[in-house]
Amino acid sequence: MECALHDVPLFREFVGLGAGDSSLPDESTLLRFRCVLEEYKLVDQIFYAINELLTAKGLLHKCGTVVDAMLIASPSSTKNASGERELEMKQSNKENQLYFGMKCFIGAVPDSGLVHTVRGTAGSVNDGVEANSLLLGDEVEAFGDAGYQGAHKRVDAKPGVTLHVAMRRGKRKLLDPTLSIDALTERIEKLKAGIRPKIEQPFRVIKRQIGYVKIRYRGPAKNTALLVTPMALSNLRMVRGKWSGALA
Repeated sequence: MECALHDVPLFREFVGLGAGDSSLPDESTLLRFRCVLEEYKLVDQIFYAINELLTAKGLLHKCGTVVDAMLIASPSSTKNASGERELEMKQSNKENQLYFGMKCFIGAVPDSGLVHTVRGTAGSVNDGVEANSLLLGDEVEAFGDAGYQGAHKRVDAKPGVTLHVAMRRGKRKLLDPTLSIDALTERIEKLKAGIRPKIEQPFRVIKRQIGYVKIRYRGPAKNTALLVTPMALSNLRMVRGKWSGALA
């Protein structure tokens, strides 16, 4: 960021600094600023402030929740002072392939894909463990893929919220389309599947537009704090076409 502020005029204009400005921050200043954001949880406040603004402009309608998780890789190198991999990061098995790193859980609005809740954990945490922490609590309906089976039975389940979870792939393959009950079940599964795709948009923005595909710091806490910022930016990016109309 230090080099970018010196080299890119557009970045300096965005933060309100001139080319010869003596207050251009160096690497140490930026590091201390990031530590302050983490210590006082200011990143979360920025995220919620942006969402409150989007809600006030009628761009974020909290009419329900879709939950999902994204795996973010962690460097597997042991070329460090301790000579070992990050202890707080764990392996996760997805489609018979092992991933080492952390998980980013999000709760998003079904009709727009805008994110209202972000949680970061080690990669080994089961999806169902975090399912209820992603709900606002005032929803009537929530949706998730097959990884969230049994989340409604946990002690932290939100009362009054119906969690529609996809049927596991193996069971769905056993459905007989000639039987009326199985045909109806298949239709219900397709309806549920048609609601969930919106939650993939924030993940696409995070990985493709922002380029966040590998964690940069040690420990889930620091990486979660870093992850909240691009999630807020993804919300702004996804409403960029509607923003001018909402401000008019």
